[in-house]
Amino acid sequence: MTTEAPEGDVRRHELAGFLRSRRERITPEQVGLPRGARRRTPGLRREEVAQLSAVGVTWYTWLEQARDIQVSQQVLDALARALLLDPSERTHLFALAAMPDPAPHTACPTVTPALQAVLDQMGPVPACVQNSRYDILAYNETYGRLLCDLDALPREDRNCMWLAFTNAEWRAAVVDLAEMNRTLAAKFRASMAQHLAEPGWKALLSRLETHSPEFRELWARHEVVGPAGKTKYLRNARVGLLHVEHTNLWLGPSAGPRLVTYVPMDQETRERLELLRRLSPGAA
Repeated sequence: MTTEAPEGDVRRHELAGFLRSRRERITPEQVGLPRGARRRTPGLRREEVAQLSAVGVTWYTWLEQARDIQVSQQVLDALARALLLDPSERTHLFALAAMPDPAPHTACPTVTPALQAVLDQMGPVPACVQNSRYDILAYNETYGRLLCDLDALPREDRNCMWLAFTNAEWRAAVVDLAEMNRTLAAKFRASMAQHLAEPGWKALLSRLETHSPEFRELWARHEVVGPAGKTKYLRNARVGLLHVEHTNLWLGPSAGPRLVTYVPMDQETRERLELLRRLSPGAA
């Protein structure tokens, strides 16, 4: 007598194999990541897919291990984007998860080499690509030295929420830190309303509450603010005071990834940003 596996088990194993195959075919360069000297894994590492998709590494690992865990449409959409799935592959992904695709004709943009080139050519204007969870997915040299040395940080710490509440160098660079962090916490709460059950968001929230009493106090206020740019002052340790306008340009739906720029508000700031760009290690 042969016992057939339940349909749910079959689907989970098919989904796990599909995700693993898509991950292994993508090179780090395709999504704007450095290759590194000791890479043995074909394609992307699991933690890199998790970072690009704004989900927890453990949770994504479980997904590739075909464990019985909850998967939302938002997470599947983020994975489709991170793995550069074409329309047929995207349809297959949602079919394996037995879920309707909320945007069946959605393209899956990510940080491609072309987008990284755009960021690089924007110098001396600091620019980066962030997702709705405030993960910094890519940046140019000026942004990489604007508030702290991003290159020196592990990838999982390159998140504006985490840096604003725990990184001493970042915090020292923000002139009006208390007001900026109050606004940032309110923006994060408003953004998280669409992702309350997602592991990556819950993990970041738990991490912030564990390590930052300031964040816990602000989070308890339940304040919300919509996404918007504003002018601000920053104090860079290398070049001094900067007066900039923080702007957002969405690369897809307003809740998705966005291009963030810090446009100089005066000639002195522009000259200091140009100096900062020249001081960056990769500057010609």
